[in-house]
Amino acid sequence: MKLRLSHIIAVISAVLLAIPVPAQDAAMRLKTVVIDPGHGGKDAGCVSRDQKTYEKNIALDIAKRLAQKISATYPDVNVKMTRSDDHFVELENRAVFANKAGADLFISVHVNAVDGSTAANGYSIHCLGQSKKKGNDLYSKNLDLVKRENSVIKLEKNYAATYQGFDPDDPSSSIIFSLMQNAHLGQSLEFAADVAQAMEGGPIKTNRGVSQDPFWVLWRTAMPAVLIEVGFMTNPQDLAVLRSEVGRDQIAQNIYKAFRIYKARYDREEIADQAGNEAPAAGNDAPAEPSVIPGSDRESPKPAEKIADEVGNDVKVLYGVQVLVTSKDMPDSDPFFAGYKPLRIPVGKLTKYVVGVSAKLQDVKKNYPAIQKKFPDSFIVKVQDGATSPVK
Repeated sequence: MKLRLSHIIAVISAVLLAIPVPAQDAAMRLKTVVIDPGHGGKDAGCVSRDQKTYEKNIALDIAKRLAQKISATYPDVNVKMTRSDDHFVELENRAVFANKAGADLFISVHVNAVDGSTAANGYSIHCLGQSKKKGNDLYSKNLDLVKRENSVIKLEKNYAATYQGFDPDDPSSSIIFSLMQNAHLGQSLEFAADVAQAMEGGPIKTNRGVSQDPFWVLWRTAMPAVLIEVGFMTNPQDLAVLRSEVGRDQIAQNIYKAFRIYKARYDREEIADQAGNEAPAAGNDAPAEPSVIPGSDRESPKPAEKIADEVGNDVKVLYGVQVLVTSKDMPDSDPFFAGYKPLRIPVGKLTKYVVGVSAKLQDVKKNYPAIQKKFPDSFIVKVQDGATSPVK
């Protein structure tokens, strides 16, 4: 079924009505996280070639371990799971569950697979989005993955009515994902980068990077959200790790590390925003945001002074518009940048590209409408101490 304009409008209207308005809090912190083990029940997800290992079981085990680790360290954080046993949960209801819980972060755990090959391996992290051209952010390579994850819709009763005519087999249906700006994209990308960096050097060796893709479950969530493909069921080495209790626990531990970093940053920024001042240092219960995960051999991001020198400003804080996060090294002359000279901010093996950089926030805000026309998914960020944070 082709997606009609009336269907698109109906879906967007439903999303807007479903998004709760959070109450104002004098000291906002990350209080609730929803962990979503992919698939379940009659939906096995990916299955190993010997038919002995199901994605639904691997995802549930890793999700439970992650939930336990977060709860043990942060008893004040409400950790919820979309499922805690082997039962089927509709794709729509996973997002609705997180929205009703008032979650501050949504983490969906999955296992990847590819037909006809055992070579593909590694982990990848996905945020909501739709690439504007083929090859950018790996979208063309991820099309089969997106179609497979969204195809769970077909297992639901009356799915055509529930999803307003959305057809997971029709690539043109994904146009709906480009018609609504994701208000939480900046924080989603921040956490995705944290996960990619934390999983580096773990039991699954290949980092396939961060990409933006049109997953329904991410689009329907009203908070920062990521979908993590922890490895490939079809790769012998990855499968051995996924079948190992030690391997699954290490994967959960690395995602947990990313959560700790993200929460520390989230809490500091929210407190600073409420007070109108610079963020205080993290407390003893959460680590300060490191530039490199312990045990990693990657270089630290550039200090603020060096970044400032690149744009001719001897300042500690800069502002700009983040237009891309990718593992690809892109020259200034790349047509993607539409003539803007990007500032590069390395985060592990990823690079954030920021354009329209200035020491004055008001100048960036003034120029943002023109930049946004060329980069619809962009957002304003503050650059400080070699890191970026969204400007709310």
